[in-house]
Amino acid sequence: MKRIGVLTSGGDAPGMNAAIRSVTRTAIYNGLDVIGFRRGFEGLLEGDVIPLTASSVGGIIHRGGTILRTARSERFVKPEGVREGLLRLREYDIDALVIIGGDGSFRGAYDLHKLGYPVIGIPGTIDNDMAGTDCTVGFDTACNTALQCIEKLRDTASSHERLFLVEVMGRHAGFLALEAAVAAGAEYVLVPEKKFEIDDLCKKLHYAHQRGKSHSLIIVAEGVMSASDLSSQLKDTGGYDARIIVLGHIQRGGSPSSFDAVLASRLGGGAVEALLRGEAGVMVGRISGKIVTHPIQYAWEEKKDLDEDMMSLVDILGI
Repeated sequence: MKRIGVLTSGGDAPGMNAAIRSVTRTAIYNGLDVIGFRRGFEGLLEGDVIPLTASSVGGIIHRGGTILRTARSERFVKPEGVREGLLRLREYDIDALVIIGGDGSFRGAYDLHKLGYPVIGIPGTIDNDMAGTDCTVGFDTACNTALQCIEKLRDTASSHERLFLVEVMGRHAGFLALEAAVAAGAEYVLVPEKKFEIDDLCKKLHYAHQRGKSHSLIIVAEGVMSASDLSSQLKDTGGYDARIIVLGHIQRGGSPSSFDAVLASRLGGGAVEALLRGEAGVMVGRISGKIVTHPIQYAWEEKKDLDEDMMSLVDILGI
């Protein structure tokens, strides 16, 4: 192995740059050249390449976003697009590819792997919805960003005796919503994995009001419904007038937390070391503090469940 490639794909996540830096410098330390593909798999198909050196990745560890930029590629979803990508990799004499992204990006990597090409995945998504790792790169930072916003809302909710609905990201998974709810001391959390009845929620709000609670915070993952729709249901069912805050893409931005910078650095180094050991078609993850590898399809084939104790904790502490 003489040269490896690296790309970031799908939604950006804080810590991706730290992972790029770690992959690059670990590879160079071991005598490998590194080529970066800009704009994910689409950039791979278009040959949008940039050499990565120890100096070119200097100073990026605490930068948000990704210096390689990212994009979703409709072409790479198709078999002919994957074959074209493989030709590009061979054209640039790249012996293996490191992909940083979510499960959609990993599926693209898996398609290359099935054609016999060496790939390795680094889980990078604020949703934390990938099996094979306790935390994905970007999740901790997104939680802290959401917490900072919610803490400010708590001050206003308390001062004005209001009900606030905070919509956070998470179309299919409620990890971010749940973590933010516990950290912020929210009274209620709605996640895609758990069904809820609007009548039950209104009863809880009514009970809290009877006990003299003057304000409440509800965290809702976007995959449940929009905060606007939830507000309409609360108004129609219980007569509650709620203020709506949609955090949106602000959750993806900003410098990575210390945890994410370290996690990304460890996973980046672990990815290169796995390739040097001859592993391919795998993802790297961190389980109980240890860097481990799993078959790349493990990320979506194995279900990653919400912590039931955490769900119970919201109810217990939100009374």
